[in-house]
Amino acid sequence: MQKDNQSIGIYIIGDEILSGKRQDAHLSFVIQALKSRGLQLAWAHYLGDIPAQITSLLQASMQHGDIVLSFGGIGATPDDYTRQCAADAAGVALTRHPGAVAEIEAQYGEGAYPKRVLMADLPAGAELIPNPVNRVAGFAINQHYFVPGFPQMAHPMVEWVLDTHYPHLFHQQDYTELSILVMDAGESQLIDLMNHIVQKYPGLKLFSLPKLDNRRTTEVGVKGAAAMANTALEEIKLAVSALNFPWTEH
Repeated sequence: MQKDNQSIGIYIIGDEILSGKRQDAHLSFVIQALKSRGLQLAWAHYLGDIPAQITSLLQASMQHGDIVLSFGGIGATPDDYTRQCAADAAGVALTRHPGAVAEIEAQYGEGAYPKRVLMADLPAGAELIPNPVNRVAGFAINQHYFVPGFPQMAHPMVEWVLDTHYPHLFHQQDYTELSILVMDAGESQLIDLMNHIVQKYPGLKLFSLPKLDNRRTTEVGVKGAAAMANTALEEIKLAVSALNFPWTEH
């Protein structure tokens, strides 16, 4: 979570992702881009090219006040719905943005017309996100940041958004993630311990990840405020040792 319960989320839009024609490269990138700045991703949605669904989810996250990065669907082809959906969700008209027109004209000259310029039709009041590859800008409205589906364009645009608009959030959270690897134990053998930790430390998130190896290894850990997480992990270590399961730092 960010300041004042503000979450960062992402939408990854396009039938090509859901059909497997293209593999998503955005989720892992965003996780690492946020992590390197001391931030965390709270949620992610994969969406097909369904205007009503896109609009509904955008409207909900705008109303919630989330910071949202949205990938895909801002081109000029008939299956690119995101620009119109963003306008509908924000309750504004889709209008031609002079700055976006200027960028497209600067890149393509007369080739900007009659079709490429359609990508300058943006929600009224939107701000531009510069595109370092081909100058067809992304746009921002209501803390929602819309970039192309192409990683080569989208990823530097997202880093620009974070570094330009949210440096005040970088490394401000008292947050850490700690875990150990427990050997020779399945999750079922650790459930009572995990329930105890959850009840004793409600401010932390507990997680367990079994590994498919020959030793029935289970990663057990906690996320949250550093002091509390360290205290909880020490208690987990002592309890695991008392159960006679070997463990190692992770």
